[in-house]
Parts: sequence; C-alpha cells; structure tokens
Amino acid sequence: MNKFIRKVYDVHLPDSLASRLRKKRFSLFTSILDSIPSPIKILDVGGTVSFWENLGFLNEEIKDVEITLLNIKFIETSSTHPKIKQVIGNATNMENYQSNEFDIVFSNSVIEHVGDYDEQRQMANEVMRVGKKYFVQTPNLFFPIEPHFVFPLFQFMPISIRVWLLTNFALGWYDKVSDKQLARSIATSIKLLNKRKFLNLFPEAQLYEEKFFGLTKSFIVYGECL
Repeated sequence: MNKFIRKVYDVHLPDSLASRLRKKRFSLFTSILDSIPSPIKILDVGGTVSFWENLGFLNEEIKDVEITLLNIKFIETSSTHPKIKQVIGNATNMENYQSNEFDIVFSNSVIEHVGDYDEQRQMANEVMRVGKKYFVQTPNLFFPIEPHFVFPLFQFMPISIRVWLLTNFALGWYDKVSDKQLARSIATSIKLLNKRKFLNLFPEAQLYEEKFFGLTKSFIVYGECL
C-alpha cells in the first residue's frame, strides 16, 4: 500500500483520514451516550477490543459501561478489559438477546459484509430489536475508492476483472490470492450500500454523511428504536 493510501485509509496512523473520521464519528456516538443514564449496556456488532482501546474510550471515566462484542468467531486479542466481553453470534439473527436488551447497538463497517440486501435487512431489524438506540456506519457505494480493496471504482468492475486483480496483486487489506474461486468469493462478499438503500433499512433514522473533499465517504444512521 503506497504512502498516500496509507495516509488516507490506515486507521493505525493517528493522522490518517480514516483515524480522523473515526474520532469524529466517535464524538457523535459519545454525544448520544450522554443522553443515556448509567449504567450503559452497549452491543458492538462486529467489533474488537482494539477498536475501543484505540479510541481511548476504555480509559475514560465518563460512564459506567458494559460492552458486548458480537462476532461470528472469537477474535484473538492480547489485551482484555473488565468491561468488555466477547460472544459468538450472527448479526442477522441475535436470537440469544431479548428485545431492547441493550441501551445502544453500535456497528462500524459491518453491514456490508453480512450478505445480500435481504440479509442486510435482517441485520438492521435485529439491531433495532435488541437495542433501545442504534448507531450504524457503512461506506458509501459511490465513493470512488473502494475502501476494502483500496482501488478506484473496484466495486463497479466486472467480476472477471476483480478476480484478475485479486489473483495478481495485493489490494488494500487483502494479500494476493492464488485461488480464483477464493478470489471470486472475496470480491463478491462485500455488498456496499448507497444512501437510499441504507436509509430504507433504517427508515426512522437520522443520517450523518462523512465527507472527503466534498464527496460522501460513508454514512451513519442513528436513532431510537420504536
């Protein structure tokens, strides 16, 4: 990954665009938390311990919180925190949780990974069922640089070209893939959303658009569950 792309997309660089947007995004999230009385139960769908650590949230004493990280598999981590627990589950079917069990459901760049539009709707419905509030972010389909493969207009290319690129080059966060079937699976597994489709999943939501040089890089929907 070249230096310019790293400067834009690498969340581990504190001065990258991704890091700055993430911090701004999290400021919006914490402003919503201020309206919730302690203690606060947060469900992070697809989250990691390092995500919360990197944002400095675990070092702040602003609220008494309990964070549950839900993923399809256990994510190995070198650190633990008494207020965070990991559970195995499916974002499209959170059958182990009751309605309104969490004060707020948080999800960052996950809904585009769960499957087709029907499965994305299932995730949205589950988010709004188990949470009293929600805060969900996803990249914009029409931003010119695809954020996972970090390649211009990758999402609009024919599948044969995407497979060829993946089997010949390391793209974004993916190493070069030797197997064409695996490359096809990777290329088709991410279903980016446009604004209309995203809002259709959360029809009562407020919308925030993250901008880069006047272009919308990603969307955030947030609101109260009915």
